[in-house]
Amino acid sequence: MAVSGFEGFEKRLELHFFGDDPAFLQMGLRKLDFESLQQVLQAVQCTVVSAVGNSYFDAYVLSESSLFVYPTKIIIKTCGTTQLLKSICPLIYYAHHHLGLTLSSCRYTRGSFIFPKAQPFPHTSFKDEVTFLEETIPTNLCYRKASIMPSKSSSHSWHVFTACDESHIPYDHDNESYTMEICMTELDPILARKFFRPPGDGKTGDSAGKEMTVLTGVNEINPEAFICDFAFDPCGYSMNGIDGDWYSTIHVTPEDGYSYASFECVDSNNTDLVHMLRKVVQIFRPGTMSVSTTCSGYSNEIWTRVASAVEPMGWKCRSCTMDQFPAAGTVVFQTFTPRRRST
Repeated sequence: MAVSGFEGFEKRLELHFFGDDPAFLQMGLRKLDFESLQQVLQAVQCTVVSAVGNSYFDAYVLSESSLFVYPTKIIIKTCGTTQLLKSICPLIYYAHHHLGLTLSSCRYTRGSFIFPKAQPFPHTSFKDEVTFLEETIPTNLCYRKASIMPSKSSSHSWHVFTACDESHIPYDHDNESYTMEICMTELDPILARKFFRPPGDGKTGDSAGKEMTVLTGVNEINPEAFICDFAFDPCGYSMNGIDGDWYSTIHVTPEDGYSYASFECVDSNNTDLVHMLRKVVQIFRPGTMSVSTTCSGYSNEIWTRVASAVEPMGWKCRSCTMDQFPAAGTVVFQTFTPRRRST
């Protein structure tokens, strides 16, 4: 393991808002001007490199991961040494003063940093993050919970903080909706090389990203999605996929010694889950993989589908932890490693 390198593990923040004008809520947060979004991202210390949108939401590829803006929901996911939680105050301000929207729930999640000592405040520890969140979010978000979900792997644990008020539980659509976050380390070095650009290729990040999407098979994960992608120089890759009101996103740090890739999607259609998971595993072939599934209901057993999807490919579920969170529902955290095979 390298002494220091680029931190692949992302921090993820999801904020839900509400307002009193139904007509205005048709666009809601999407009415935030680009200058305001830039101010938010400046506090986080990242920038927009590419963007796409449809009739449901806007998706931005950032210099460090992704941003998704829905009418009443915003999701920011950033890697490296970004200060993600510093986006909360400006977002609350712009939403309230420019749009008349009020924060109703907050969810913050992340894995275990590869280089925790390189993180700036407030990301210096989960305790510091929780303290910062407690002091930053409004007092009306009174139902709060923070937890570290462990695993048998010292390099993979799941950190969760949620908060909501008593009136607005932001479940999406119906009880079958879920958010899946996959974190992969120790990528197959041959496959990871596909996320390096040839020296002096003379291409833009957008055009190089499109080639990388096809070369690696990322476009086959969800063939129905419209993909906005970007390849960094000399290496690294990000993409956002939009399919109706559902998104997917991938971020890759391919350097040997601290290689990392993530895949996240939100969906309510479980029929393609097996295909998506298997394709993601084929693209990266990691040494260790964690899967966090957040279900908006209490009885959804989607985590059993996760295990049954990858176990036939030679993977073994090493740990499985479940917990309930206000404003989130059921969170299940699983870790997988390849089975040892006799030669």
